[in-house]
Amino acid sequence: MDALDLARWQFGVTTVYHFLFVPITIGLSCLVATMQTVWARTGDKRWLRLTRFYGKLLLINFAMGVVTGIVQEFQFGMNWSDYSRFVGDIFGAPLAIEALLAFFLESTFLGLWIFGWDRLPRRIHLACIWAVAVGTILSAYFILAANSWMQHPVGYRFNPETGRAELHDFGAVLTNKVTLVTFPHTLAGCFLTAGALVLAVALWHLIRRPGTDQASAFRSAAKLGAWVTIGAAAAAFVTGDTQGKIMTQVQPMKMAAAEALYETEQPAAFSIFTIGTLDGSQEVFSVTIPGLLSWLATGDFDGKVEGINDLQAQYVAQYGPGSYKPIIPVTYWTFRLMIGFGILAALVALWALWTLRRGRTPTSRWLVRAAVVLPLLPLAGNACGWIFTEMGRQPWIVFSEMFTRDGVSPSVSTGEVVTSLAGFTLLYGALAVVEVGLLLRFAKAGLPDANPPSDVDKHHDRPLSFAY
Repeated sequence: MDALDLARWQFGVTTVYHFLFVPITIGLSCLVATMQTVWARTGDKRWLRLTRFYGKLLLINFAMGVVTGIVQEFQFGMNWSDYSRFVGDIFGAPLAIEALLAFFLESTFLGLWIFGWDRLPRRIHLACIWAVAVGTILSAYFILAANSWMQHPVGYRFNPETGRAELHDFGAVLTNKVTLVTFPHTLAGCFLTAGALVLAVALWHLIRRPGTDQASAFRSAAKLGAWVTIGAAAAAFVTGDTQGKIMTQVQPMKMAAAEALYETEQPAAFSIFTIGTLDGSQEVFSVTIPGLLSWLATGDFDGKVEGINDLQAQYVAQYGPGSYKPIIPVTYWTFRLMIGFGILAALVALWALWTLRRGRTPTSRWLVRAAVVLPLLPLAGNACGWIFTEMGRQPWIVFSEMFTRDGVSPSVSTGEVVTSLAGFTLLYGALAVVEVGLLLRFAKAGLPDANPPSDVDKHHDRPLSFAY
């Protein structure tokens, strides 16, 4: 393997690892804010206890997400300097806004929320956690705007003298049609992940500790998590369908690779399961649904979907000699695993709702086993989705403008990339042990006491205290 392959592995590993924390932070911040809102409006102490319980899990995850996210920006200069030079004028604006506005918004108000339980008035304290939730969503939007530009570059001019893409229309970058469909689909994945986590923890306590005073609160949390999981899965299906149609317009090769469709078809069938040769070039056996791929790609069951071979010939004529095919087995299976993991999470949530109907207490040991696996399903689905999105764009790092091979740092040697990759792998492995250990420890501990925040006027001279 050369420096290019290793640099791609390193960026892929660190990106997928970082995105394990992102959807939990985005979705869980909104759910914790919802729990606190219910408590503030009803005075029901069950929701106060749930707010503090799941808030603790949110804080652990947020801290790990910040640590792993910082690494991403270092890699642009370390391993991808030519790419950074090419896109710096474009990426600078949305990433700067994300850091200066969205990240500081969420981090500042998260600090106020952590230390302000017994210092801030109830409504202001509630507003703090909602500000955190809004900040995480804004942060996602600006980052997705930057990534969507790589998928469908708009609002720029190429300067042949400097060899750089220069920003021409920032509004076009923020309203890129790829951004507008990717953003809601990503949010759906975030709420799917957070809902599954809330449901899984609540189910574990309900089944393992059914007779405790916490059962009523965890029943409410389980229902909330289940409904959020089901609703988010439905939203992911709808937004994913829209995203597939936009993807067909701007990156038809990616859609063809997702189906391993080599020859243009009209109508085109969707393959539920296919066994092919190792290189993905020939089909051995498949189970298909006639016309479904045409509908996913064009909105018409009789629509034409261009095949890999025809697109390859078009790209050779347009961009010059070379292979413009991504790794077909990777795109094919990650696309299906993304969908499959989301469906499985929704089915477990439906199962949980059925066992909770009419005040029943779930007792199935199989359900508690499913609860242990449940948070991993949407995480795996999110990871597969990102792998499909980025691998399906290859060989482009910026579609139609810059090849991946041209973006790697020319002065970085193979040995240097191996060293940093090994270091990151070991560090991230250690962080994973810490993260999982902390989450399991505090998740198993159960709900904290239902002591409401003190009256701020009675303790105006007290220093700020850490509520957790």
